[in-house]
Amino acid sequence: MEIPIIYEDNHIIVVQKPPGIPSQEDETGDADMLTLLKEDIKIRYEKPGNVYLGLVHRLDRPVGGAMLFAKTSKAASRLSEAVRSRSFDKTYICVVEGVPSTLEADLLHYIVKDTRKNQVTVYNAPTQDSKDAKLSYKVLHQANGRSLVAIKLYTGRPHQIRAQMAHIGCPLVGDQKYGKVVQQRYSQIALWSTSITVAHPTTKEPMSFQSIPPEQQAPWSLFSLQQLTQAAQYFL
Repeated sequence: MEIPIIYEDNHIIVVQKPPGIPSQEDETGDADMLTLLKEDIKIRYEKPGNVYLGLVHRLDRPVGGAMLFAKTSKAASRLSEAVRSRSFDKTYICVVEGVPSTLEADLLHYIVKDTRKNQVTVYNAPTQDSKDAKLSYKVLHQANGRSLVAIKLYTGRPHQIRAQMAHIGCPLVGDQKYGKVVQQRYSQIALWSTSITVAHPTTKEPMSFQSIPPEQQAPWSLFSLQQLTQAAQYFL
């Protein structure tokens, strides 16, 4: 499987994750990003033995877009610290059912994960075992009863964007776990990782990597490439 490379040097590799591939090996045994990229690096650079590749962050299996990996243990440690300190900035775009009652807002909720069901519950106030979940969103365009929304993520909780947008009454198109309307022709969730901004683990220089979803595929095809790009760059 060919995975588009956005950027690569001796310390990191940033790729465009195709929807439908898990970030790392799971119980399905399907090909995963970590394994595929290790094999790719091994072949391209003719590396003997095992290839090191560190998983810095995750994207849900149905989600596509920019994803960063560390090629050394030192880079992995420094990038993981950036994630923990919330200096690892991520933006997304999504297509949601309907139109949020407020076109631009900050959302702060509290999420509890049921690991058995692999599903989260969203609360408006702190509760037992909950973790804070914060994001900002902006509705940029509307078409056919759906909205194109830019998202800036401040906390990386499981299923956070999917659950929080559903909580305010606008689930993501194609989301069979949190959605109210299942559109069978949409095989993936309408959520895309559009940018990652972080200091390089060795040079410390700020770096930003961007990705735009395929505008010819539904439901992204409801909007023009110009509109998708505008939404992807809104929070940059």
